[in-house]
Amino acid sequence: MANKIFIDSDVVIDFFTDREPFANPASEIFELNEQGLIKLYLSAISINNIYYIIRKFLGHKSALKTIEELTEMTEIIGATKKEILQALKNDFKDFEDSIQYSCALNIKGLEAILTRNTKDFAKSKIAVFTPENYLKTRD
Repeated sequence: MANKIFIDSDVVIDFFTDREPFANPASEIFELNEQGLIKLYLSAISINNIYYIIRKFLGHKSALKTIEELTEMTEIIGATKKEILQALKNDFKDFEDSIQYSCALNIKGLEAILTRNTKDFAKSKIAVFTPENYLKTRD
């Protein structure tokens, strides 16, 4: 069974925009997902942020196509009133990250959260890694 991994929007943006020096580790994460070795989860609240940023790199039509590809590559989990209320209690400095964390808490058997901003998830009860550090754990 594939390990369940929650990815932050920065990892997705690194992958689709080939943003250096972060693109290679992000690509390796998506390759593991394609191979069925991990299963990637993403919060629905990330989609609009991802679109907004990659649109600047790719243009509107290509960004929409990329979002469609992303929905096929990942499991997208929603943020309901329950997650928002939980996010208010998480004591995170960044509210968006708090919402994402609340969404991640609902994934049974989640192994880790991958983000480049690990400090924003300092209060996480779930293991938090940068993509690079997560890949080192798989060696």
